[in-house]
Amino acid sequence: MLGVFILIIFTIFLIFFYKEKPEKTEEKPKNPKYAAQMRKLWTIAQTSMKERKPLRAEKALLTILKFDEKNAAAYNRLGILYAKEQKFDDAIECFEIAQSLDDNPSSLHNAGLIYLETGAYEKAELAFEQALELEGDIPARYIALAKAKEQLGRRKDAIAALESAYELDHSTTTLRQILALHEAAGDEEAIITTTARIEQQLAEDVAKKRRAKNKKLGIVRKQAPTNAAPAPKARLAKPKKLIRPKNRKIIQ
Repeated sequence: MLGVFILIIFTIFLIFFYKEKPEKTEEKPKNPKYAAQMRKLWTIAQTSMKERKPLRAEKALLTILKFDEKNAAAYNRLGILYAKEQKFDDAIECFEIAQSLDDNPSSLHNAGLIYLETGAYEKAELAFEQALELEGDIPARYIALAKAKEQLGRRKDAIAALESAYELDHSTTTLRQILALHEAAGDEEAIITTTARIEQQLAEDVAKKRRAKNKKLGIVRKQAPTNAAPAPKARLAKPKKLIRPKNRKIIQ
């Protein structure tokens, strides 16, 4: 359970700080002072979450919702805040409200993570699948879906979800998760195949890092064209004929 919780926090962190797309909000036509105040509250909320000051962040988000009760972004951020504090019921409620206001994959994914943590695996599976329908290019979504399917006893479907994630990230970590499922099932052939894939991916990662390092250092290896004609062999110069001196009379 601890491992699943760590996965939830890590995934939420990635989606919140790196992958989350700007959410649509309905801004009320107010004067410039109102807009400035709202920007200030958003800054306080985001900074407080980064600095691990949940009470201050919660207060700022609730203030935003007081003035704009249909702000989906604020509900989503508030749900993330509650999830970090393990207030799962409150977190799910916020994510569901956010989803009802704005059809956003991040809200669905976040709700799925809470369902996964609380053991509602079927709801988690549905939430992840719906999120993938809206945005299917994030490996973390497939990995989370695989976890839900694994808990439901659908090993093959879980492996298929992980394979989809691997197509996007080419990560050895994803391959190791696939290997773990094969090991749990005792599939020796699949274990051998997946182990070989891991070794190949590791080799490719090393080669990629080496190329990047060489590029950074300005080292470029020139490769001879494969169809180039062989260079002509150097011809040795013919030795010049020796000029023999004419017979001269010896003066005595």
